[in-house]
Amino acid sequence: MSKPVATNLERIVERWHLQHHPFYTAWSAGTLPATALQHYAAEWGAFIGAVPDGWRTLGVHDHADEEVEHARLWGEFASELGVAVRSRPQGAQSQTLVTTAHRLFADPATAIGALFAFEAQQPHTAQAKLQGLNTHYASLGTTAEYFAVHAQDYGEATMLEEMAASLSPSQRSRAEAACEELGGALWTALSDVQASAGC
Repeated sequence: MSKPVATNLERIVERWHLQHHPFYTAWSAGTLPATALQHYAAEWGAFIGAVPDGWRTLGVHDHADEEVEHARLWGEFASELGVAVRSRPQGAQSQTLVTTAHRLFADPATAIGALFAFEAQQPHTAQAKLQGLNTHYASLGTTAEYFAVHAQDYGEATMLEEMAASLSPSQRSRAEAACEELGGALWTALSDVQASAGC
């Protein structure tokens, strides 16, 4: 049975789970134009590049190094689509996502909650996107290695649950608030990407 704090974090993630977002459901259905995938790859990369900072704050430096490699894989995904990752996203909400992530990743308690908001849903969203790429977008010629690496990667969420369980009540509240804040920022930024892509 999940620990109470994990259950609270999981409930927060479910409220903002990107698998339910119209952009990702369109991806799974194969109805997104290739230009939308290109825009997404270019915009989302700055957030992916921020993720190692959260793990460094938690002192998990080997995992931070893995996340740096994952950011490189994201850059390859963008390159295969014919675009480059933007160091500063174009969309206002995408910029807000990156700013919010950097702020929350700078403190241990909020880093736990913010990382959980992203890492807990990564395997589900990565698997769906990988399947969508293979089924509907094979002609784009992407290796989709970033998504293949994350499709079965449940270790991060488990690690973060264990860290959350050791927090004091006040720290736990801050972690949950950070999970809520980043979850909402992820959803809003993806809506921004979808609107900017005109789909």
